[in-house]
Amino acid sequence: MHEGSGEPLSPEDREEILVDLEDLEVFQTLLEPRGIRGLVVDCADCDCEHYFGWELLRGNLRHLLDVGSTRVHEPAFDPDPADYVSWDYAQGFADATLEAAREEES
Repeated sequence: MHEGSGEPLSPEDREEILVDLEDLEVFQTLLEPRGIRGLVVDCADCDCEHYFGWELLRGNLRHLLDVGSTRVHEPAFDPDPADYVSWDYAQGFADATLEAAREEES
């Protein structure tokens, strides 16, 4: 996840966000059928965890691409932490799932 300053994004930053959007699509495809509603992100600004549904997170990343900064945020209302996973967990799950699929093909 990236946070912007309102300044134009560098080509490298834009590419990283595009990769994040692709990763998010994979995460949702793999995790949503298992009851995961989105991702939890530790916020350095307010020292709280923020729970983002898939579409909200996707919208925030697109906003970052378009505007160069993240939106103002508020903690979710009474989310069930069991319904959300961290970006790192989602990435590890996706990597393990893809590796298992490759091994099955071999």
